[in-house]
Amino acid sequence: MGELQGTVVNFPAWKAILWCFYPIATFVLLEFVLIGIDDDDEHGGGKMIPITQGS
Repeated sequence: MGELQGTVVNFPAWKAILWCFYPIATFVLLEFVLIGIDDDDEHGGGKMIPITQGS
């Protein structure tokens, strides 16, 4: 038990905080990359039809 307590005392707080936030940062970065790749806004020749236009 003393060995575990020594390990916890020697573990810096900034590393514990980093371990909490790096998965979130990874997903946010992945989302930004996927948004940059996806050309969903149809600027490349798509046809915009406004929803308020009557038929």
